Amino acid sequence: MKRGLILEGGAMRGMFTAGVLDVLMENGIEFDGAIGVSAGATFGCNIKSRQIGRAIRYNKRFSHDWRYCSLRSLLSTGDLYGADFCYNILPHQLDIFDLDTYRQNPMEFWVVASDCVTGKPVYKRLDTCDDRDLAWMRASASMPLASRIVEVDGYHLLDGGITDSIPLDYFESIGYDRNVVVLTQPRTYRKGPNRLLWLMHLILRRYPMIVKALRNRHLEYNRTTAMVHNRADKGEVLVICPESPLNISRTSKNPDEMQRVYDEGRRIAKAQIDAIKQFLNNHQ
Repeated sequence: MKRGLILEGGAMRGMFTAGVLDVLMENGIEFDGAIGVSAGATFGCNIKSRQIGRAIRYNKRFSHDWRYCSLRSLLSTGDLYGADFCYNILPHQLDIFDLDTYRQNPMEFWVVASDCVTGKPVYKRLDTCDDRDLAWMRASASMPLASRIVEVDGYHLLDGGITDSIPLDYFESIGYDRNVVVLTQPRTYRKGPNRLLWLMHLILRRYPMIVKALRNRHLEYNRTTAMVHNRADKGEVLVICPESPLNISRTSKNPDEMQRVYDEGRRIAKAQIDAIKQFLNNHQ
């Protein structure tokens, strides 16, 4: 049996995930592998480095630093979330990412990014969190219109949520057969068409396949979430998700709102700790 952890994105809704992960770590719950999408990747990597509290700490600390997230950053660098600050200065100088623990922890950590040329998801295992791995992590979280396309390993990549928001099928295909899925939307949520698709079509016109994926994203997302919840009802997976909409902006810079959403993740996870332990220890 291989125990997997699947982490949806959602930008600052990812503070919910950060709260869930901290509770899992505090309770000694470990997995053989985790796969993160977008914010699920950038915040989720802290479970492999075993750094409880890091995600909420640095998000609150740097929420008003223009280098972290701002219109100034978008206009001057092409990225709303500054690439050099977020993936170099912050983890290496300001809130140190524990590379040694990350590399020694046998748990696999995967991310999902979207191939702009093919319009398909690309899955990448990140073993070292070196500069190349960080580029993949950045690619996974590079939202259309708010980020430059990331070029790494011959790919042109954007946000993994465009093509595979909840990569349960992929994780099962590589042998993970006991999976916990952390979602950042409540069960009742249904995604609608993107109202800025016309602008994405204009900006990404060189990449018609990724535009097609963006056009169909809401349909695929709704199909996938319905499947995940249906399987949870049958006891085949375990889902952790908010009970109601988190009501936080995707790019919120309000530390109080971040803390509120983080605390909600902690509350939900604590309420499910016994169920999580029972599910992961069930070999049937």
